[in-house]
Amino acid sequence: MEYFDSLPEMDLMRSEQMSSVQLIMPVESAQRAVLYLGDLGLLQFQDLNVDKSPFQRTFVNQVKRCGEMSRKLRFFKDQIHKAGLMSSARPPLQQDLDLQELEVLLAEHERELIEMNNNSEKLRQTYNEMLEFKMVLQKAVGFLVSSNGHSAAEERELDDHVYSNGDYDDTASLLEREMRPGPSNQSGLRFISGIISKAKVLSFERMLFRATRGNMLFNQAPTDEQIVDPVSTEMVEKIVFVVFFSGEQAKTKILKICEAFGANCYPVPEDITKQRQLTGEVLSRLSELEVTLDAGIRHRNNALSSIESQLPKWTNMVRREKAVYDTLNMLNFDVTKKCLVGEGWCPTFAKPQIQEALQRATFDSSSQVGVIFHAMDPVESPPTHFRTNRFTSAFQEIVDAYGVARYQEANPAAYTVVTFPFLFAVMFGDWGHGICLLMGALFLIARESKLGSKKLGSFMEMLFGGRYVLLLMSLFSIYCGLIYNEFFSVPFHIFGLSAYQCRDATCSDASTVGLVKVRDAYPFGVDPSWRGSRSELPFLNSLKMKMSILLGVTQMNLGIILGYFNARFFRNSLDVRYQFVPHMIFLNSLFGYLSLLIIIKWCTGSQADLYHVMIYMFLSPFEDLGENQLFWGQRFIQIILLLAALVAVPWMLFPKPFILKRLHLERFQGRTYGILETSETHLDMEPGSAREHHEEFNFSEVFVHQMIHSIEFVLGAVSNTASYLRLWALSLAHSELSTVFYEKVLLLAWGYDNIIIRLVGLVVFAFATAFILLMMETLSAFLHALRLHWVEFQNKFYQGDGYKFRPFSFALLTDDED
Repeated sequence: MEYFDSLPEMDLMRSEQMSSVQLIMPVESAQRAVLYLGDLGLLQFQDLNVDKSPFQRTFVNQVKRCGEMSRKLRFFKDQIHKAGLMSSARPPLQQDLDLQELEVLLAEHERELIEMNNNSEKLRQTYNEMLEFKMVLQKAVGFLVSSNGHSAAEERELDDHVYSNGDYDDTASLLEREMRPGPSNQSGLRFISGIISKAKVLSFERMLFRATRGNMLFNQAPTDEQIVDPVSTEMVEKIVFVVFFSGEQAKTKILKICEAFGANCYPVPEDITKQRQLTGEVLSRLSELEVTLDAGIRHRNNALSSIESQLPKWTNMVRREKAVYDTLNMLNFDVTKKCLVGEGWCPTFAKPQIQEALQRATFDSSSQVGVIFHAMDPVESPPTHFRTNRFTSAFQEIVDAYGVARYQEANPAAYTVVTFPFLFAVMFGDWGHGICLLMGALFLIARESKLGSKKLGSFMEMLFGGRYVLLLMSLFSIYCGLIYNEFFSVPFHIFGLSAYQCRDATCSDASTVGLVKVRDAYPFGVDPSWRGSRSELPFLNSLKMKMSILLGVTQMNLGIILGYFNARFFRNSLDVRYQFVPHMIFLNSLFGYLSLLIIIKWCTGSQADLYHVMIYMFLSPFEDLGENQLFWGQRFIQIILLLAALVAVPWMLFPKPFILKRLHLERFQGRTYGILETSETHLDMEPGSAREHHEEFNFSEVFVHQMIHSIEFVLGAVSNTASYLRLWALSLAHSELSTVFYEKVLLLAWGYDNIIIRLVGLVVFAFATAFILLMMETLSAFLHALRLHWVEFQNKFYQGDGYKFRPFSFALLTDDED
């Protein structure tokens, strides 16, 4: 044991030692001190004003000011994005501003930008209206000319036979009146011209027809190009229309319908000379508006460019200041002493760095009184902090997703770095598929700096975060694929010649007697001659099933051993004697013994039936094993192991609750009263002391808890071992699925002497491999490996009821915290 104690501590094995600290900061240096601590990022502040609402805190006005400035900066960012401005490579240097100067500057920029936007919006609306007016003039003039452009012969015939009739004005329809030459107002015929969205034109025409009872003529023509709607400012297809009608009442109805449908009406004179004059005025006005709009856009873009060059700097400054004041609001403000009192947690190794940062803050703020920084006795469990890097952080996240480690308990992530990708590879083993995963992982790692600075989607962000997990999974998959001798389900003679040969020419048929061994065993992995043989599936099933049991028992034993190291670290001898020891005895008396039988059978080549051995070990322990005996004295050893397993169950169930009750009675013997609590005794209370645990000892609750734990372990030893058989099942499923795609798709297509069929088969095989084997199977094996670590491995020792160390750090601030 002294040897283990002398070993250096691992950063990932146990969490960092934490210290509870208190800071007493003068008001004049508090803001700068918190600023420097945010740059350092090694101190977690505790909120001492939990009972106060955000509006009752000391620095609420400063937080509101920072929030208002953040809103203005977001407004600038949206405007820059809408303008499509590119970020400048080299922002111009500008003198540093304090928060008040920045607040005034942002208010000026916002006011100028809002004014420019309003002016630009008005000009744009006028320009769009002029553009619509031009479209209406171009199309409506054609309708008016065509209505008066009948041939002279038709006009004379109508004059002689129709118009000369005195009753014509009373009996003629509106269409006939519209077709009669001459000024329209002679017969009371009028028209309204305008423009409407193409999506509304059918409903608009139908409504006009119903409102006028069909007494109107509707002409329409599409515009030559899409134009911007003045109201919605979106590019839409529009239709120019001219409605001919008669009567003042019809005009009122038509105008109301135009207003309801959002149609813009524009006056078009009947006189051709006036039409040409008006068209010229509209074109001239459009050119003037274009020049004015271009000048306004250039001026606005220049203003936005000057803002854009400083926007990241300003955003970072406001974000930091807001975080500082949010942190100051967590401190107690002592009005009499004019100081702020804060409490928090920091890693023990960081104390000198924090002390140095506080001294710099005192010096830079010209404060006469320094910041007091001292350690306190903790009154609650410290937070958990592991120092991780780019490689280990993803594995730590996998463990933390189950639960954050209790303070300084053994961290499963130190072992998950190896066991997680290895168990994945046992289920996914194919060195062809592993190479595909390796190429993807190497691509993500090679573009690490570029992808790390981009904002990725949720799936890509998860994939990029686990790039080193993917790297190890691919490497272990290649290793296990070489052991299984599978390259896209095809075996290769990589490490030499096969140890077997066919007995006759029909060896590959299902009715053959099998293979004959002619030389030493294949040096590495599965012999390729097993592929396609009659005994391939029974052999691989037996191999992978027994291998799964060995891996499972090994990992569960590792979990129990880590529980022992936890008990030793926390100096809990009861857990060592009455938890670790019976756990090891029970698990290894049954499944450890099974693993030993598997290894002996592999080494000796025995034909013993291990199912029969394990079943009759319980049913008939004194019966002779016969041909199933693997070594001398096996029956006697089985009886001893069975008795040890039976003894281990009450060993882990009964002693611990009664010993805890006896210790409690000895500690508080003769005390029938409680300890009087004062503020001093409560603050001085040390964790683990008698004063902390003077509450009533509930023996029934402790006993029930221990009974549940014992039953869970006994049943879990069986179910967890069976759960590791998923390694066999998933590996077999992956291999068989890969074989199906290879034989029934690729080889089947390659059997045809047609290049098109071969290409189709190759494409189908590639898509099936990519989307089913490389994506779905990868996800399936990942989730099953996750389950084995969370349930089968970690429940042997891992409490997972801690909470993360979240220091106040500017590096951890995100855009969402604006």
